[in-house]
Amino acid sequence: MRHEKLLLRAVMVFLLLSMTLPSVAAAMDHPEAVVEVQMYNRAIHIMAMLLIGFGFLMVFVRGYGLSALTATYLMVAVSIPGYFLIKSFGWFGHAAGGIEGLILTQFAAASLLICAGAVLGRLKMWQYLIMGVLFLPPYMLNEWILLEGGWNLIDVGAFVDTGGSIVIHAFGALFGLGVALSMSPLASREVPVKSDFTSDRFSLLGSMVLWVFWPSFCAALVSPEMIPSTVINVVMALTGSTLLTYFATLVLRREIDPADIANATLAGGVAIGSTCDRVDMGTAMAIGAVAGFVSTFGFAILQDRMQKFHKMVDTCGVSNLHGIPGLLGGFAALVLVSSIDQKAQLLGIGITIAIALVTGLIAGRVLALTGIRKTPYEDSEEFAD
Repeated sequence: MRHEKLLLRAVMVFLLLSMTLPSVAAAMDHPEAVVEVQMYNRAIHIMAMLLIGFGFLMVFVRGYGLSALTATYLMVAVSIPGYFLIKSFGWFGHAAGGIEGLILTQFAAASLLICAGAVLGRLKMWQYLIMGVLFLPPYMLNEWILLEGGWNLIDVGAFVDTGGSIVIHAFGALFGLGVALSMSPLASREVPVKSDFTSDRFSLLGSMVLWVFWPSFCAALVSPEMIPSTVINVVMALTGSTLLTYFATLVLRREIDPADIANATLAGGVAIGSTCDRVDMGTAMAIGAVAGFVSTFGFAILQDRMQKFHKMVDTCGVSNLHGIPGLLGGFAALVLVSSIDQKAQLLGIGITIAIALVTGLIAGRVLALTGIRKTPYEDSEEFAD
């Protein structure tokens, strides 16, 4: 019996080798195929971030978990084909082929999910789809101008934003805040956003999934030789923001706040995006540490005051996790990247702020015309018991 098992294992090893060796040989003949497969692996990591990471991060709202996860599904499902469709018309540049094109759609989906965090719980389910349709054209316009030389405003390659601190994170947050200004009626502002131990634990699970796969997000499209240093820099930035978040939440709140831990720990990944392939490990950790403190300060001190001043609700605090850290990352490039085109960098940041806020306000007005939820933050309004 023992010999039969050994023979079976030997046969299985032989079959595996017979299938693997030709593929290795083919890869040696076609190195571009190896790069494509590696890019595919990072694309799958990003998909896990979108559905599991962002999805569970947003279930911190008690009683709205089913809606948050379903909305995540729908927004990812509309943004990926929507991006491909718009590109197929030749608008905002030509579509990239293969896995690279898929990754670009995933970046758009990530920015849309960031945007949705600002109005989470105050939209009807089908309104998330409408918001996705309204979001994609301005997002793609901004991406085209900053990264592809659209309208010849910025030279291709002059704007530094490898991991999307500005193009993805800041844009999504600012667009979402623009929408929130129109989708925060007095009735919804008076309803508190509540969480409990169960919803906080699920949110922390989503945060950890995002933490694990964030290096793949930032390194998704960098050249193969730059992937190791980029990944290490992102991890170091995340460790910096995680450590500073812990100390900051204790100092500012006198106790550990689960919302700070679930969100501000990721601020380092947001802020390092612009320069993730251009700095050393120590600098990356310092960027993450600053971002973690700034983000925690925003959640603990600024958020309530800013929401009362602007008469709006930012449900997930996207301004503190994605908006401010994203802008921090874009401005950090001005100091940290040698021979940077400072005019192009500042112009790109300004264009992003203008397009995101203006189109977000317009989208919010359009969404407001389609109605407001009767009861915010409740699954029961749309889900069967």
